[in-house]
Amino acid sequence: MQSQFIAYLKEKNSATTGFVDEIATILDIGYDAAYRRVNLKTNLTLEEGIKLAKYYDVSLNKLFEVGNTNTILTELSPPIHNKEGLERWLNESYNSVFPLTKLKNSSVIYSAKDIPLFHTLKDSYLSRYKIYVWLKDVDTSITKQKLSFDDFIKTIPESLLESAFKLGEVYKDINITEIWNNTTINGSLQQVFYYFEAGLLSKELAILICNDIEDVIRHVEEQAIQQSLIGSKTKAKYELYVNDIHTMSNTIMVKTPTQKVFFTPFTVISYFKIEHQQTCDLMFEFFEKQMSISKLLVNAGEKDRSLFFNRMHQKINKLRARIQLDNEVFDFE
Repeated sequence: MQSQFIAYLKEKNSATTGFVDEIATILDIGYDAAYRRVNLKTNLTLEEGIKLAKYYDVSLNKLFEVGNTNTILTELSPPIHNKEGLERWLNESYNSVFPLTKLKNSSVIYSAKDIPLFHTLKDSYLSRYKIYVWLKDVDTSITKQKLSFDDFIKTIPESLLESAFKLGEVYKDINITEIWNNTTINGSLQQVFYYFEAGLLSKELAILICNDIEDVIRHVEEQAIQQSLIGSKTKAKYELYVNDIHTMSNTIMVKTPTQKVFFTPFTVISYFKIEHQQTCDLMFEFFEKQMSISKLLVNAGEKDRSLFFNRMHQKINKLRARIQLDNEVFDFE
């Protein structure tokens, strides 16, 4: 493993001096001692390995993964248990995403099992409802209180809303490719119907949330036709693919000119972060295969595009109509 680790560090070495000299400086040892470590005549200690990893900006995950083809380590996003935890998560997400707006040719690919998060994070009832649903799933005190959305909406901290809206805005300046299917909208509609039936969402607010979902779908359609993100300061591109074969996963791939990383769901809103490049390459290859068997909506005929979006509008209309009634059987088919 040491030989592969040393070879990896040599690739990252950019010093004008020799590699052995640099190792000697980092570890504060003599040239001969550094030479023996570079040439595998002396084993690196754990402390030395950590020093080298820190200097060359190699995560301990990378240190563990070098030479290991079947095992990878992942990073788990911070746990969320309450409003404060959700606000921290939103701010950390913003801090992770913002640097991408400064990198040319960076992009995001989103496998949309549900309506992508950034479409919903704007000043709307839908955004506030999403916050309610997330917290219902992670904050046991809200569940025990049987707190309705109508009461919850009066208690949302302004700082939490500002963090949500700020994260939604930053995505406007990154090139985004999304892969949807005919069920992508279902999760949001099912959530509205579930809490309405449970008596935790009033008819009036349920209708307003449906209207917001409809606005999101119209917005997505307009961006898909224009192939650009509306309101983008960087003129970011937007592409929407429709896949009729695979179920989506809510996996997000971030691609920059120098690396790839992807995030795959763990619980309701937490994610595993995978930086292992061979694994990221496999995921990127999978996304490319998905797109190759999908329809890029801007290239689809007007009929196909209209059918896709009209189907979603029909589901929203069906839910709205059901909310006005009491005993009618309801589904999304």
